[in-house]
Amino acid sequence: MTVRDSDQKFLIRALEPGDFDAWLMLWRGYLTFYGADLAEDATKTTWDRFFDDEEPVYGFAAFQSNVMVGIVHAISHRATWTQGHYLYLEDLFTASEVRGQGIGKALIDRVYRLADHMDAARVYWHTHETNGAARALYDRVGHNAGFIQYRRPA
Repeated sequence: MTVRDSDQKFLIRALEPGDFDAWLMLWRGYLTFYGADLAEDATKTTWDRFFDDEEPVYGFAAFQSNVMVGIVHAISHRATWTQGHYLYLEDLFTASEVRGQGIGKALIDRVYRLADHMDAARVYWHTHETNGAARALYDRVGHNAGFIQYRRPA
Protein backbone atom coordinates (compact mmCIF):
# COMPACT_ATOMS: atom_id res chain seq x y z
CA MET A 1 0.00 0.00 0.00
CA THR A 2 1.31 3.40 -1.00
CA VAL A 3 0.22 6.34 1.14
CA ARG A 4 0.54 10.02 0.25
CA ASP A 5 0.21 12.60 2.99
CA SER A 6 -2.79 14.91 2.84
CA ASP A 7 -0.74 17.87 1.59
CA GLN A 8 0.90 15.77 -1.17
CA LYS A 9 4.37 16.64 0.15
CA PHE A 10 5.64 13.07 0.44
CA LEU A 11 4.83 9.45 -0.33
CA ILE A 12 5.23 6.40 1.93
CA ARG A 13 5.57 2.93 0.40
CA ALA A 14 7.17 -0.45 1.00
CA LEU A 15 10.79 -0.77 0.00
CA GLU A 16 11.37 -2.29 -3.43
CA PRO A 17 14.50 -4.11 -4.69
CA GLY A 18 15.48 -1.14 -6.88
CA ASP A 19 15.61 1.15 -3.82
CA PHE A 20 18.88 -0.26 -2.50
CA ASP A 21 21.23 2.64 -3.29
CA ALA A 22 18.89 5.29 -1.87
CA TRP A 23 18.12 3.13 1.17
CA LEU A 24 21.82 2.51 1.75
CA MET A 25 22.54 6.24 1.96
CA LEU A 26 19.88 6.68 4.65
CA TRP A 27 20.87 3.46 6.42
CA ARG A 28 24.46 4.67 6.64
CA GLY A 29 23.23 8.03 7.93
CA TYR A 30 21.25 6.22 10.62
CA LEU A 31 24.24 4.11 11.65
CA THR A 32 26.45 7.20 11.75
CA PHE A 33 23.88 9.02 13.91
CA TYR A 34 24.13 6.22 16.49
CA GLY A 35 27.89 5.77 16.11
CA ALA A 36 27.43 2.22 14.86
CA ASP A 37 29.78 0.44 12.49
CA LEU A 38 28.28 -2.65 10.86
CA ALA A 39 29.97 -5.13 8.59
CA GLU A 40 28.81 -4.91 4.98
CA ASP A 41 27.44 -8.46 5.18
CA ALA A 42 25.14 -7.42 8.05
CA THR A 43 23.81 -4.56 5.92
CA LYS A 44 23.32 -6.90 2.96
CA THR A 45 21.52 -9.45 5.15
CA THR A 46 19.21 -6.74 6.49
CA TRP A 47 18.37 -5.62 2.95
CA ASP A 48 17.74 -9.18 1.76
CA ARG A 49 15.38 -9.89 4.66
CA PHE A 50 12.93 -7.23 3.43
CA PHE A 51 12.26 -9.36 0.36
CA ASP A 52 12.33 -12.85 1.91
CA ASP A 53 8.82 -14.13 2.60
CA GLU A 54 10.23 -16.36 5.34
CA GLU A 55 11.54 -13.35 7.27
CA PRO A 56 9.15 -11.28 9.45
CA VAL A 57 11.06 -8.07 8.59
CA TYR A 58 9.40 -5.07 6.92
CA GLY A 59 10.81 -1.90 5.42
CA PHE A 60 9.10 1.28 4.27
CA ALA A 61 10.43 4.50 2.80
CA ALA A 62 9.29 8.09 2.50
CA PHE A 63 9.81 9.93 -0.78
CA GLN A 64 9.71 13.65 -1.43
CA SER A 65 9.89 14.72 -5.09
CA ASN A 66 10.88 11.12 -5.95
CA VAL A 67 13.86 11.24 -3.56
CA MET A 68 13.98 8.81 -0.63
CA VAL A 69 14.12 10.95 2.52
CA GLY A 70 13.17 8.53 5.30
CA ILE A 71 13.12 4.86 6.26
CA VAL A 72 11.53 2.68 8.89
CA HIS A 73 12.03 -1.01 9.63
CA ALA A 74 9.87 -3.30 11.74
CA ILE A 75 10.10 -6.90 12.91
CA SER A 76 7.19 -9.13 13.89
CA HIS A 77 7.81 -11.59 16.71
CA ARG A 78 5.97 -13.86 19.13
CA ALA A 79 5.38 -12.68 22.66
CA THR A 80 4.78 -14.45 25.94
CA TRP A 81 2.11 -11.97 27.04
CA THR A 82 -0.29 -12.54 24.16
CA GLN A 83 -1.41 -15.35 21.89
CA GLY A 84 -0.50 -13.20 18.93
CA HIS A 85 2.63 -11.26 18.27
CA TYR A 86 4.26 -7.85 18.65
CA LEU A 87 5.69 -5.51 16.05
CA TYR A 88 9.04 -3.99 16.98
CA LEU A 89 9.85 -0.73 15.22
CA GLU A 90 13.60 -1.20 15.08
CA ASP A 91 14.92 1.62 12.92
CA LEU A 92 13.51 5.04 12.01
CA PHE A 93 15.52 7.71 10.22
CA THR A 94 14.83 10.80 8.15
CA ALA A 95 17.33 12.92 6.26
CA SER A 96 18.32 15.95 8.32
CA GLU A 97 17.08 18.42 5.70
CA VAL A 98 13.47 17.16 5.95
CA ARG A 99 13.12 16.74 9.70
CA GLY A 100 10.16 18.50 11.27
CA GLN A 101 7.92 18.02 8.21
CA GLY A 102 5.91 15.08 9.57
CA ILE A 103 7.78 12.36 7.72
CA GLY A 104 8.86 10.51 10.87
CA LYS A 105 5.28 10.51 12.14
CA ALA A 106 4.01 9.27 8.78
CA LEU A 107 6.53 6.41 8.83
CA ILE A 108 5.42 5.44 12.35
CA ASP A 109 1.79 5.63 11.22
CA ARG A 110 2.67 3.25 8.38
CA VAL A 111 4.04 0.76 10.91
CA TYR A 112 0.85 1.21 12.97
CA ARG A 113 -1.21 0.34 9.87
CA LEU A 114 0.91 -2.76 9.31
CA ALA A 115 0.34 -3.76 12.95
CA ASP A 116 -3.41 -3.30 12.55
CA HIS A 117 -3.37 -5.37 9.36
CA MET A 118 -1.39 -8.12 11.14
CA ASP A 119 -3.53 -7.85 14.28
CA ALA A 120 -0.37 -7.29 16.34
CA ALA A 121 -1.03 -6.88 20.05
CA ARG A 122 1.63 -4.19 20.46
CA VAL A 123 3.94 -1.87 18.55
CA TYR A 124 6.99 -0.77 20.50
CA TRP A 125 10.40 0.80 20.02
CA HIS A 126 13.19 2.50 21.93
CA THR A 127 15.59 5.35 21.40
CA HIS A 128 18.58 6.76 23.17
CA GLU A 129 17.73 9.00 26.12
CA THR A 130 19.72 11.86 24.54
CA ASN A 131 17.74 11.80 21.28
CA GLY A 132 15.54 14.76 22.24
CA ALA A 133 14.11 15.47 18.78
CA ALA A 134 12.95 11.89 18.33
CA ARG A 135 11.60 11.72 21.87
CA ALA A 136 9.48 14.83 21.27
CA LEU A 137 7.82 13.02 18.36
CA TYR A 138 7.55 9.72 20.24
CA ASP A 139 5.86 11.43 23.18
CA ARG A 140 3.15 12.59 20.76
CA VAL A 141 2.57 9.28 18.96
CA GLY A 142 3.34 6.72 21.64
CA HIS A 143 3.46 6.00 25.35
CA ASN A 144 6.71 5.88 27.30
CA ALA A 145 6.31 2.66 29.29
CA GLY A 146 9.24 3.58 31.54
CA PHE A 147 11.37 0.52 30.87
CA ILE A 148 15.15 0.67 30.88
CA GLN A 149 17.07 -1.53 28.46
CA TYR A 150 19.92 -3.75 29.62
CA ARG A 151 22.35 -5.66 27.41
CA ARG A 152 24.79 -8.46 27.91
CA PRO A 153 28.27 -6.98 28.31
CA ALA A 154 30.54 -7.34 25.29
